Amino acid sequence: MLCVDDNPANLLLVQTLLEDMGAKVQAVDSGYAAINAVKQETFDLVLMDVQMPGMDGRQSTEAIRQWESERHGTPLPVVALTAHAMANEKRALLQSGMDDYLTKPISERQLAQVVLKWTGLALRNQGPERVTENLGHGVQLLVLDHEEGLRLAAGKTDLAADMLAMLLASLEADRLAITVAREANDNQALIERVHRLHGATRYCGVPQLRAACQRAETLLKQDDAKAAAALDELDMAITRLASEARVSA
Repeated sequence: MLCVDDNPANLLLVQTLLEDMGAKVQAVDSGYAAINAVKQETFDLVLMDVQMPGMDGRQSTEAIRQWESERHGTPLPVVALTAHAMANEKRALLQSGMDDYLTKPISERQLAQVVLKWTGLALRNQGPERVTENLGHGVQLLVLDHEEGLRLAAGKTDLAADMLAMLLASLEADRLAITVAREANDNQALIERVHRLHGATRYCGVPQLRAACQRAETLLKQDDAKAAAALDELDMAITRLASEARVSA
């Protein structure tokens, strides 16, 4: 399997889950590296992050499909990994040559199912399906939920700790990047930065920040006037998580 994601925490988690189920995994952190890997190695499946700097998942897939057509090769199954995708974005993924998509956070069972679907290979020891997360309004979400974090890391204590530590380590830089993009009125950069943070929250027990990211990203993509208030709430959610993490450390 080839896993592609520019976020090291997301890459580590998917790689760990697949390897623990018996898969042989190569992990790369860019679209360019994915294309080079496909040209040099034989893979059964590619799990491709969608939003990456330089060359995104759609462009990488299109380049792979072009290379395959020139060689008259059998198309390699490519499954998109995305933290947030609206219906029109999902259609665009499939139109770019991707075969399927998974929405983060991804469980062992979902990974095993998509591997079986596209390769016929059955992976072992799949854990139970994760509990569907509740992002409903009116529900007071926790700032830090260690039980949820453990569940999202397939019950692996060390992995859950690593996921949270990696999120917390980049939190201030993410906040600064969002602030800079907002002050510059750069909507595209703002969407990309919020999406990146949203992706990082999908594998950690941080329900409040995850919900704030999802709401802000949705409203930004819809060019909704309420996006400004959602970004204010996102900033406060970052502050609350940083504060609570310091207290519980």
